[in-house]
Amino acid sequence: MTRLLSIALLLLTSPAHASPVETWGDVLRPSAGPTRVIGSYANGCIAGANRLPAAGPGYRVMRPSRNRYYGHPSLLDFIQRLGRDAEARHLGPILVGDLGQPRGGPMSFGHRSHQIGLDVDIWFREAPGHAADDGFVEDLPMLSVVDAAAGRVLAQRWGRRQRDLLFLAAQMPGVDRIFVNPVIKAHLCDTERERTWLGRLRPWWGHDEHFHVRLGCPADSPECAPQKPVEASDGCDEGLTRWVREQQEATRRPKPPAPRPPAPELPEACTVVFTAPAAAR
Repeated sequence: MTRLLSIALLLLTSPAHASPVETWGDVLRPSAGPTRVIGSYANGCIAGANRLPAAGPGYRVMRPSRNRYYGHPSLLDFIQRLGRDAEARHLGPILVGDLGQPRGGPMSFGHRSHQIGLDVDIWFREAPGHAADDGFVEDLPMLSVVDAAAGRVLAQRWGRRQRDLLFLAAQMPGVDRIFVNPVIKAHLCDTERERTWLGRLRPWWGHDEHFHVRLGCPADSPECAPQKPVEASDGCDEGLTRWVREQQEATRRPKPPAPRPPAPELPEACTVVFTAPAAAR
């Protein structure tokens, strides 16, 4: 695989090409052909990805200059449905963060996953009042809704809208799991009367400014590697309490970030995706 990718890079960086293509983030357009998800969420790629329009009913794509608004058609359908549902309930427009790169694959910064076109980040923050003006999409800051040291949500940034967006997303077909900060899940465990939907919410570090939706492997992609199914419980248990305590301790006694482990070798089929002709514009 490594030798194949080296050959591919030599071909792509030859004088016949206008600019060198050395990483997955350098590839500007999806590959031609049908959509195929290959590999796992943190070690894979996507052929024939679809592009999410920058704006639609009930949603806006944030940071479009990153060129990370590509994914499987089921992911685009999820985002557009969530936007429409949010707008119908006067919750939108939702602010859509990163999906994936044009051909998926590892990113140079920001994510270990988001590699196969089945992940998307949805901001907790509301769109500003001037949402009709697209100027805000590149520089609007994300805002945390969590006081990690105190182990609670911030009342001025967390409310019915944030809860309802999570609820809507968790009910949608195809959603495998949703990553949220452990403080957010603990808050919902304390405040929700009906907690069965909370099982799809998985506590994870960060995720205090956005929630991360992950779809399951689609039927059209047998090369997609699914995750272990989530447990059939609401997850409101002592394990969640430990998550919150560990996060509180980490804010009081921060440790230097651990070195990022080397990326695993991608599936061999991803070499073909990387070097394939680009789809028509």
